[in-house]
Amino acid sequence: MSACDVYSYGVVASSTLYVFKGDFPVPDGYSEIDDVQYMVGGEAANSSIVLARLGVRVKLDGNWLGNDDRGTRTRALLDRSGVDTSRLPLREDYRGVLEVVFAADKTRTIFGGYGRLLEREDWNMPRPEDVRQAKVICLDPFFGKASLRVAEVGCDAGIPVVTIDCLHDDPLLEYASAVVISDNYIQWKYADHRLEDLFQAYLNATDGLVVFTFGEKEVWYGRPGTVIGKKPAYSVNAIDTSAAGDSFRAGIVFGFLHGWDDSKTVEFAAALAGIVCTRFPGALNSPGYDEVIDFIGTP
Repeated sequence: MSACDVYSYGVVASSTLYVFKGDFPVPDGYSEIDDVQYMVGGEAANSSIVLARLGVRVKLDGNWLGNDDRGTRTRALLDRSGVDTSRLPLREDYRGVLEVVFAADKTRTIFGGYGRLLEREDWNMPRPEDVRQAKVICLDPFFGKASLRVAEVGCDAGIPVVTIDCLHDDPLLEYASAVVISDNYIQWKYADHRLEDLFQAYLNATDGLVVFTFGEKEVWYGRPGTVIGKKPAYSVNAIDTSAAGDSFRAGIVFGFLHGWDDSKTVEFAAALAGIVCTRFPGALNSPGYDEVIDFIGTP
């Protein structure tokens, strides 16, 4: 069993990305398709690709892939990016998770089969030996007890656990070294909450780093007992925002991997996500380390 820098556990999907010229069409309307690309969907999968393109050794585990054209293509894209997919064999008589993304001017609309995935629990149970070999864990919270088990094993082994959108009372937060909460998730789950109070609720649930992202607006971050830090998002000409959050989480993982302080980690994550938004498809064309550093240094 080979060692890895990051053990990534979570959602993997076969995705097709359509880019429209201008705005997303209204019902019964029309919009011109500018480009179509096959790509990988799922938070863990996209974060893994971005990390691998930064030179990180990533082992990806999670839901099953089907032994069909979609599954074969998805695994090939992951392999080509340098992600270890040995825990993702293609299963006979299984469809896998399908995703279709429509990207328009600064918007994205996603259709998928994630609800069915969660209902059926079509994923691998994590192996503790895989978790313990990593230096940092990149964790999706969506697989219930399986995700919690990854967090418990990692925390017990002293390995930082970086996760994303979950409720402020999720037991997983007890084991998290960092959690990134997106504006989309806040609007979905906590639209009627005052942001400062919600941020404090997350701080009360973890000893780790809490980050709130708001798209083009400034990023909030902090730890229990500290003042909320705020950093402006990078202004870019976005053409594909479908992997922005996954790329930001990858940047946080990268910062933990290198032992950076919170300010440097959040800045790197914001720059990484900003660059990815200027590419199509973003995750598959994400930058290397030197390019991110040059981007941060650009006035």
